[in-house]
Amino acid sequence: MKINLEVLIILDALDRQGSFAAAAAELYKTPPALSYMVQKLENDLNVVLLDRSGHRAKFTATGRLMLEKGRKLLRAAQSLEQQAHYVEKGWESELTLGLDALFPFELLLPLIKEFYQDHHLTRLRFSHEVLAGSWESLVQGCADIVIGAVALPLTHSGFSFSPMGSLHYRFCIAPNHPLAQAAEPLSSDVIRQHRAVVVRDTSRINMPQNLHVLEDQDTLTVFDFRSKLQIQLAGLACGYLPDYLAAPYLASGKLVAKKVENKSNFDTAYLGWNESANGLAALWWRERLLSCDNWGSIYLTKTGPC
Repeated sequence: MKINLEVLIILDALDRQGSFAAAAAELYKTPPALSYMVQKLENDLNVVLLDRSGHRAKFTATGRLMLEKGRKLLRAAQSLEQQAHYVEKGWESELTLGLDALFPFELLLPLIKEFYQDHHLTRLRFSHEVLAGSWESLVQGCADIVIGAVALPLTHSGFSFSPMGSLHYRFCIAPNHPLAQAAEPLSSDVIRQHRAVVVRDTSRINMPQNLHVLEDQDTLTVFDFRSKLQIQLAGLACGYLPDYLAAPYLASGKLVAKKVENKSNFDTAYLGWNESANGLAALWWRERLLSCDNWGSIYLTKTGPC
């Protein structure tokens, strides 16, 4: 490659300072040395970068192109140096956090802001997972950390996990749904006669799971809990919703909560992490997520972001 970063630095300084003398003073070199470097690049590329016919050298159209594109290369090189030093200190260049579909993403905004204040060189990636797909993303290395996974994992190989707290549900239906007038507590036989709406498990390898769905019950499958909520508001199906999502609609009367016979109304939510993800960014997120204790006001009944 005939272009080197040093000559690009010279072109940048020459444009900003306006003369070889001023550029040389900035770069602690002599004007002839700078002029030689530019002329050598011109000869190597067989182009003219500077018009030297006047009192001061001026950039030609080719020179202006080299200057503008060269500045992009200089910025990229500077960024590469910073990232190299950053990674050398133990910080990851990228970290992937998988969020279970039940987890409210907005709870992470304060942590994202805090993280980027000091660690903006780590690129954060968030993925959307459901049920067994959350744990599978750790096993397959698709995520470094998973937040809000429910139900115990099928395998414990290669990752660790810790409970965040209890996620409470309500069996909810629209006021015009046939079950709205049914006697409580609702039995399994009564519920089984009506379609349930479920969120699709994102598992790619293991058998997909359906929580809180009865055997032989007709199901309508959607891709997230907002869609599930809309289906239930429309009276098209029944099902369980987390308290934090159902609460405003129960208060307004757009949904009705029904008691269910012999049914637990909560699951444990977990934080899981890949044991091979031991960089400083992964440790930062694990520490913050495990130490926060006020998820409960919005998401869980105890423990969990700040």
